[in-house]
Amino acid sequence: MEKFYISEVTGKCPLEYTSTTRRRIFDKLTELGIGFSRVDTGDGTTMEACIPIGNALGSPVVKTVFLTNRQQTRFWLYVTAGDKPFVTRDFCGALGIPRVSFASEELLLSMLGTPHGATTVLSLLNDSEGKVQLVMDAGIASSEAFSCTDGTAFGFLKIRTRDLLERYLPATGHEAVVIG
Repeated sequence: MEKFYISEVTGKCPLEYTSTTRRRIFDKLTELGIGFSRVDTGDGTTMEACIPIGNALGSPVVKTVFLTNRQQTRFWLYVTAGDKPFVTRDFCGALGIPRVSFASEELLLSMLGTPHGATTVLSLLNDSEGKVQLVMDAGIASSEAFSCTDGTAFGFLKIRTRDLLERYLPATGHEAVVIG
């Protein structure tokens, strides 16, 4: 079996950008002076593939899901632990909303600029109209740091949670609702 590719950890921006979202994320991190560690990888679209990526970065990769209501008029980006199952009833109960479902890849691409498997909290910078509400699991929100995609399924980075909550999100016009 072929070994899963993970580059050496670096604190530098990529030399090449495979998407506009990836470029915008690293530009924003640089503009805000937010430090990060990052790796290039093989296809990291499954949580199983994310385990060795998180190990390399020294922080587990979070699971990020894009949700919508039935009418597709409200949207949530939910960040939780990779090994924590998503339970619709618990999510809806915590927010006092009736029902959600996974949003289509077309909506994800048009609103946040990432495909399924590359969804990231950092893509909220593409939501300039503030249509997407960020919801974070309390365990992630209280962690020292977390790892996530860089807007692609082939690049991951680790940042301090405090930098996300206190610097990055305000710069994008978002704030997190913490549940669980």
